[in-house]
Amino acid sequence: MPAQIHLFTCLSDNYGVLLHDPATGATASIDAPDAAPVEAALQATGWTLTDILVTHHHSDHTAGVAPLKRKYNCRVVGPNSDKFHADETVGEGQTVKIGQLSARVLETPGHTLDHIAYVLDADGIAFVGDTLFSIGCGRVIEGSAAQMWASLLKLRALPDDMKFYCGHEYTQANIKFALTIEPDNEALLARARQVEALRAAGKPTLPATIGAEKQANCFLRADIPAVAAAVGMAGRPAAEVFAEVRARKNRF
Repeated sequence: MPAQIHLFTCLSDNYGVLLHDPATGATASIDAPDAAPVEAALQATGWTLTDILVTHHHSDHTAGVAPLKRKYNCRVVGPNSDKFHADETVGEGQTVKIGQLSARVLETPGHTLDHIAYVLDADGIAFVGDTLFSIGCGRVIEGSAAQMWASLLKLRALPDDMKFYCGHEYTQANIKFALTIEPDNEALLARARQVEALRAAGKPTLPATIGAEKQANCFLRADIPAVAAAVGMAGRPAAEVFAEVRARKNRF
């Protein structure tokens, strides 16, 4: 049976996600920005929390972990980190089971050194935390630009039709920046129109697909000559181009 997903808002601009296996009733919260919205989502769906899958240690992704663990005695899975208390730590290539669902772990450092993503290949779903955003990427805080670029390449290599869920609703702001890099990108302009309509209707811009991001997300396009030229770095290595694009977004 296919995975079921329930997306909901947390804090000011975070997203929470419940991942449910209808065959067994197992339910995982992808990160836990705040306990109360997760509990409200569980009440709305009628699902019972069995697991929390943590992508990275930042408090806006983990503040709800401890209270939810106390209340539901759920399993907490996350990256190797001393920033929170996980029952199970996982790394590159390992698999996490949520009932009969199977999630493959990718290490995606850059935003934090301990960042991981969970990829459900059979269901065509990826949970990417703050590494990749719709038309954006996370700020490079603990790692290097080269690490972040390598992590983005891992995610870019996923199938075009794979849907991904990220940690924040940043798409409109990301589009405004991306248009400063690729103002004539037709895929980006089309996405801008789509996102404007979604937000006007009060709807989320997630999930997005990897294929759509490859066409419109300048952070995934640092090895495209037009992007390098747009930031005055024609012929430079893609990781350096990415670093310049990310630096410009930091100042935007």
